[in-house]
Amino acid sequence: MNKASIDVAAELARLSALTIFELRGEWRRLHRASPPMRLSRDLLMRGITYKFQERPLGGLSRSNIRQLQRLNIGDSLAEARKAAPPISLKPGTRLVREWRGVTHSVLIHADGVEWNGKRYSSLTIVAREITGAHWSGPRFFGLRKSAARSVERTEDGNAQA
Repeated sequence: MNKASIDVAAELARLSALTIFELRGEWRRLHRASPPMRLSRDLLMRGITYKFQERPLGGLSRSNIRQLQRLNIGDSLAEARKAAPPISLKPGTRLVREWRGVTHSVLIHADGVEWNGKRYSSLTIVAREITGAHWSGPRFFGLRKSAARSVERTEDGNAQA
């Protein structure tokens, strides 16, 4: 056995005699931060003993650090793929969109939308009527982040894309 493993074993024995409050203090001293809320005694000891081992044996290798960073990128991509929250427009809101030189105006009602004097159940149906192709209605009218347009308020308080 080398000296580093003996020191870690001695520290483990010392830690097992500490109260949870003393373990939290030890965590603060070693990590220079408060421990996460409601962390169990077992996890506190694991985090503390990792720090004890890290000093004499070294931390993570560069390749492990790079691999962890790649995994964090994957988490942010998964976060970006989550569905956008539903859009809630007040009745009376008017959306305006120009498509191929023609300006289209849609009036929002409590139970649907109105375009060219006809009622429709959703913006997506109107977008399909205008373009002849399947579009997300909210995206077509600039209500989603992925669209380049933004919604602006007109003088009468209505939204304009």
